[in-house]
Amino acid sequence: MTTIVPAARPAAARAAFRAGLAVPSSGWAPGHTQANLVVLPRDWAWDMLLFGQRNPQPVPLLDVTDAGSWETTLAPGADLRTDLPRYRVWRDGELADEPTDVTDLWTDDLVAFLIGCSFSFETALLDAGVPVRNIEQRRNVSMYRTDRECRPAGRLSGPLVVSMRPVPGHLVATAVQVTARMPAVHGAPVHVGSPAALGIADLARPDFGEPVDLADGDVPVFWACGVTPQAALMASRPPFAITHAPGHVFVTDVPDAVYRQP
Repeated sequence: MTTIVPAARPAAARAAFRAGLAVPSSGWAPGHTQANLVVLPRDWAWDMLLFGQRNPQPVPLLDVTDAGSWETTLAPGADLRTDLPRYRVWRDGELADEPTDVTDLWTDDLVAFLIGCSFSFETALLDAGVPVRNIEQRRNVSMYRTDRECRPAGRLSGPLVVSMRPVPGHLVATAVQVTARMPAVHGAPVHVGSPAALGIADLARPDFGEPVDLADGDVPVFWACGVTPQAALMASRPPFAITHAPGHVFVTDVPDAVYRQP
């Protein structure tokens, strides 16, 4: 079995993904912000913009492109059509494909939204001495639909999706403090403790990603997740959309520190 060593620099990570490497991006280019992706026809762009404004914790908008553009100020020279490890293509709210390149699907009326990702605060957690179990276990982070509804916006509505990271009980306060300083990448947890309080029946069966094991003394900690817009697409059924595949997101050139409050 070949061991893949994550690239330390953003450009190298994007080059690997552009070449076809399809692995979760957690742990790649540590110290640099990662961003979730939602691409919609211009006719739906206002709804998405409003959805982000009304639900800033699960949908913290970092950049919005001009219609037809595949470039972002978060990584000049990068290509949003090729530089993510894996995409999802949606038609009428149904998952149609999971390609590693969407160049042939890009049209002049598509608007791309770059959304803060919780992978961006994993380096800060590690620096504070908080273990990140999904990185330790080389697994995609666990993500779950909750029974909490987001605030609707135009034609978009749907449930809050959360990511879960097991945190040693004595370090939960540290994890809360560290992530609260980074609201642009989801900020503080939305819940600590019993998954049932969020309507999650079984941690071993995430809706997205992979199950991540809790060590003795760990507590499940839940953060708002950038997969929330995908749940809204499933519920609201726009005719066409492109997103990142859960856990396979865009590595930017922006240092995490830019989004870290003092």
